[in-house]
Amino acid sequence: MIINEYRIPMNCTQSEYQVAQLYATAFASKEQTGGGEGVEIVKNEPYEKGSEKGQYTYKIFRLASRVPAVVRAVAPAGALDLYEEAWNAYPYCKTVLKNGYMKDSFSIVYETLHVDESRGEIENALNISKEDLKKRNVIIIDIAHDKIPSGDYKPDEDPKLFKSEKTNRGPLTDPDWQKTVEPVMTCYKLVYIEFKWFGIQGKVEAFLAKTVHTLFTKFHRQLFCWTDKWYGMTIQDIRDLEAKTKQDLDAKRNEGEIVANNLGDL
Repeated sequence: MIINEYRIPMNCTQSEYQVAQLYATAFASKEQTGGGEGVEIVKNEPYEKGSEKGQYTYKIFRLASRVPAVVRAVAPAGALDLYEEAWNAYPYCKTVLKNGYMKDSFSIVYETLHVDESRGEIENALNISKEDLKKRNVIIIDIAHDKIPSGDYKPDEDPKLFKSEKTNRGPLTDPDWQKTVEPVMTCYKLVYIEFKWFGIQGKVEAFLAKTVHTLFTKFHRQLFCWTDKWYGMTIQDIRDLEAKTKQDLDAKRNEGEIVANNLGDL
């Protein structure tokens, strides 16, 4: 098992991020969909669990063409679908990714805490155990200056080039922008990755960790550069957008080609 904690400082407030994240998630889903594969939103509804209230989502990711070749070679057809359950009780969220074929032998579980006026300095934001702290790797993501795969680069999604007309934020050219920018908040994402498959466990877990890192970086670059698209939206605006996105995804899965880049092979 790999335990990574990603800390992602962002040039926005905690309340703004809630809307921004949901907006970016809706549009990122469209990038992953087409040609018979993609994201299917099965449930998106309010939930209550004791004193905890939030939004529950259940999604199916049909992305077989973008998993490592070594896994495709040994897995039967249809066994590579991922099932995601998420409980979004913002500012705390929990997400569980599993696979029906591997059952308890595969999981990616991550917990997120969004902290206002934080610059990534909290050492144990999610209050994990001493045992897990010993295994945890802390990774601070700089959305402006960290490298991303050349195939994922888009000038209009580069925080070093983007200037928000609505908020006057950006471009994030200063190497120390995380220390000085206002407003600021940090996403603390604790990720547990487990893949129990004899002979390839370590290799696949490392691949998954690298993929998660890239996805988090790309997603938050987009989120910042889409500021003028989501800024000023309400949660009700987002719910309306999500309903429309579900319709679009259902249609896109059955037509055209997959838009998103392949995740690569081992």
